[in-house]
Amino acid sequence: MNHPQRLEQMIRIAHRAGDMIVQARQKQNFSHDYKGGDELVTEVDVAVDQMIADELEALFPGEARLTEELAPDRSQLEQRGPLWVVDPIDGTVNFAYGHAHVAVSIAWAVDGEVQLGVVHAPFLGETFTATRGQGAQLNEESMHCSRPTTLERSLVATGFPYARDKRGPLIRRLNHVVHACRDVRRNGSAALDLCHVGCGQLDAYYESVSPWDFAAGLLIAREAGASTSHLYECPEGIPVELYGENLLVSAPDIHDALGDLLRDADAERPLAP
Repeated sequence: MNHPQRLEQMIRIAHRAGDMIVQARQKQNFSHDYKGGDELVTEVDVAVDQMIADELEALFPGEARLTEELAPDRSQLEQRGPLWVVDPIDGTVNFAYGHAHVAVSIAWAVDGEVQLGVVHAPFLGETFTATRGQGAQLNEESMHCSRPTTLERSLVATGFPYARDKRGPLIRRLNHVVHACRDVRRNGSAALDLCHVGCGQLDAYYESVSPWDFAAGLLIAREAGASTSHLYECPEGIPVELYGENLLVSAPDIHDALGDLLRDADAERPLAP
C-alpha cells in the first residue's frame, strides 16, 4: 500500500474513532479509572485503542504498534522497521469533563522517522494530516504556521504532568513565558497544540510528553513550516522524532529566543529587564 492509500486509511480510522468518542460523550455512561495513581483513563480510551489496533492489524498485519493503552512498551522505539504510534484519546481529562480539545492521534514511522500523521478532533470538526516532505493540511486545505518575529507578540501553549511533585520546575518556565510573551494557553491536548502551531492558532508550544501524544502532531507542525527541536540533547538509541522530553515547536523567527528563555528559567537565571 502506498503512502496516499495508507493516509486515506488512517483518516478513515481516525474518523471512526472520533465517532466512537462523540457517541460515548453523548451517552455519558463510561467508567473512570486511574493509572499510575494520577492519570485518568476511561473505558472509552481502551475501546477506541482496541478498535484502532484491530483495524491496523487487519490492514497491515505484523507491523509494530506503540499505543497508550494496549501496547505502551517503549522498547519498540529502539527497533527498526514500521511502527504505528497511536493515542486513542489525547485529552482524556477534557473528554471526561466535557471540553472540546480532544483528539485521536495516529502516526506511522519507519526506522524512527515519522512518514504520515493524522490528528482528528471530533468536537472541533478539525482533521489535520501530513505526509513527510509534502506539507500539511487542515480539513484537506493547505495550512501554514504563523510568522511572529518577537516573543512579545507570541501566544504560547504548554502543559503539565499529572504527578504534582514534578510541576515545580515547570512553574519557573511558566513565569518566564508569562512575563516575556503575549499570553499562555493550557489546552490539555499535546497533539492539538502542535497542530494549532502548524495552522497559526498558536505561535509556540513546549512540553515533555509521551511518544503517542506528539508523534503525529510534530510531523504536522513541521510540515506546516514550524521549527521543531528539543531544549537539550536527546539520548542515544531513541529516534529524535519519537523522543518527547523538552519539546519545543514554534514559528521559525521566535524559536531560538524561546529556547533561550526556557533554558534561562531552568538555570534559575533572572528575566532580562
